[in-house]
Amino acid sequence: GPCTECSCSSGKDPDKDPSHTKKKENGDRLCVPKIFFGTRTHKQITQISRELKRTAYSCVPMTILSSRDYTCIHPVVSNSSNRNEMCVELLEGKHGKSCSYYHGVHKLSEHHALQPRVHQAWDIEDLVSLGRKLRACPYFAARELMVGADIVFCPYNYLLDPQIRESMDIQLKDQVVILDEAHNIEDCARESVSYGVTESQLQAAREELDFMVSNNIRQKHHEPLRAVCCSLI
Repeated sequence: GPCTECSCSSGKDPDKDPSHTKKKENGDRLCVPKIFFGTRTHKQITQISRELKRTAYSCVPMTILSSRDYTCIHPVVSNSSNRNEMCVELLEGKHGKSCSYYHGVHKLSEHHALQPRVHQAWDIEDLVSLGRKLRACPYFAARELMVGADIVFCPYNYLLDPQIRESMDIQLKDQVVILDEAHNIEDCARESVSYGVTESQLQAAREELDFMVSNNIRQKHHEPLRAVCCSLI
C-alpha cells in the first residue's frame, strides 16, 4: 500500500508535508530522523544503492559520503598521493590558486538528475560522471545533499571515527544508524583509534625533544615524551 509515514511516495515536498514534521505536546518541532547506512567498503554502497532502486523507496532524498579518492575530479589533485592536503591547500588559496570544481558545487547538488521524487537512487559512479560533465566537485556536492537527505550511505569509519564525524558534520543523536555486516565493526573501531608512525619519524621527534629538554624548554612536559620515543625506538 502507499507509504503513510513519509512523503516519498506521495510526491509532496517534505518541507511542506505535515507528516514530515510532527509536533510534540509542548509545541517543539520533532523532525523525522535520517537513516545513516554504514558499509564496510565503497563497493558495497554501490550494491546497496542498486537494491534501493528496486524498492518503493527508490526516489527518496539520498546521498553517498565517500573519500576524495573516489570523488575528486580535479586533474592534478586526483592524481596526487596527498589528495586531502592538496584539496585543502587549493580551498585555502595558499599558492594563489583555487579549485574551479569546488566553486561549481551548486551546479551539481541542484541538478535535476539528483533531485528526489524525480529520478531513482544513484551511486558514486553516477555522481562522478555527472560532476565531470558539469565540471563540479562530487565530493562537496554529496556533503551538501546530506542536508536534505533521508538516507545517507557511507563507510563504517564515517560513523565510528569521531574526527571524521566532526569534519563531515555528521550528527547521530536521535538518528537511525544501520551497520551492514556489523561483525566487521571491531576491526574498523580499532583502525579508528590507531595511528602508524615510522622509525625515522620517531628519530626526528626524539631529536626535537632532545633540543627542547637541553634548552630547558618546558622540561616537565618534554622529558616524558622523549622517554616514550626512546622506548619505542
